[in-house]
Amino acid sequence: MKRRIELGLLYSRSGSYSLISEACRSGALAAIAMVNADPDLDVSFLPVERDPGGNVDAYGPLCEDILRNTGARHVLGCVTSWSRKEVIPTVEKFGGTLWYAVPYEGFEASDHVVYTHACPNQHLLPLLDWVMQSHGRRAFLAGSNYIWGWEMNRLARERITAAGGEVLGERYLPIGSHDVGRMIEEVRFARPGFILNSLIGPSSYEFMAAYRALGQEDAHFRPENCPVLSCNLTECELPALGQAAEGLVAAGPYFRGVGGWPGPGNFGSSHEASAFSAVTELARLLAGREGAEDLPLSQLLAGDRGRGIVDPETHHTVLPVLIARVMNGAFHPIKRLEAVAGDPYLTRGRSVPAPALRVVS
Repeated sequence: MKRRIELGLLYSRSGSYSLISEACRSGALAAIAMVNADPDLDVSFLPVERDPGGNVDAYGPLCEDILRNTGARHVLGCVTSWSRKEVIPTVEKFGGTLWYAVPYEGFEASDHVVYTHACPNQHLLPLLDWVMQSHGRRAFLAGSNYIWGWEMNRLARERITAAGGEVLGERYLPIGSHDVGRMIEEVRFARPGFILNSLIGPSSYEFMAAYRALGQEDAHFRPENCPVLSCNLTECELPALGQAAEGLVAAGPYFRGVGGWPGPGNFGSSHEASAFSAVTELARLLAGREGAEDLPLSQLLAGDRGRGIVDPETHHTVLPVLIARVMNGAFHPIKRLEAVAGDPYLTRGRSVPAPALRVVS
């Protein structure tokens, strides 16, 4: 007899990052269906969905609604770091757990969050090491004006300058802004060897389209000469990018059709895969443990080291690191690192100075 367990889903089905949200939601629902159909598991999940509609101010109240008014103690959700930081105080207050399935900037700790996607030592730093060997050390940094863009560019600046490189420009756009003209002109003037794109949603799509047009005018800005790099663009956004995606170089733990992801299935993107693995890992942790769904995360993970995908100390996962280039509308791997443990504070063999510990509470 299966135990029926409510599971919160907190994804925006509209707004500037809805493509990523839909990918995560699809992965979560596919995993829920698989868990519910598995006769060897004594748990089944009942999704409890709330849609913030891309409004960051709605995440905290909707997460509270889930934890206060339903039986769900675990919530899978959030895309932006801004929304995640809005939700963390809520899960801490109500004793819940947030499962976060999107790449993020690291330097965060909470006893109530599991991170199933990559952090900087699993995306940004390997990507920068690759590009500085292949395209030099002259960079331009572009980002959306919130924590993901700020922190990614801070880490990139430290890594590049520590390697003797130079950051020729660093510019930000408000989330959802299409006003990329000035940024493109600064790129044209600076003539870097590569561009780190930490923009999200329509801002990123507009920038990529304008950069492609720039490359058609000036050969220096063609992908083979001055590539655009990303740690968050995946297959789920390629339709929005169209031809502008050609030559994009991205880092992530999974690309469509590439093996090595720590779990079953062939996924449309790493966002989908990461959400899928969050649900299946939660099912494994709860199976055969009556009432475990009400345990604090620390107790749920206690004694589980080496058995599952979540490190009980860091709440991060061990993931492959893939660097891939878009060619003919699809990502093709160009470099791979196996089994890299998430190191959110860059304490293991780091060459980038880390700021003081910042615990979210």
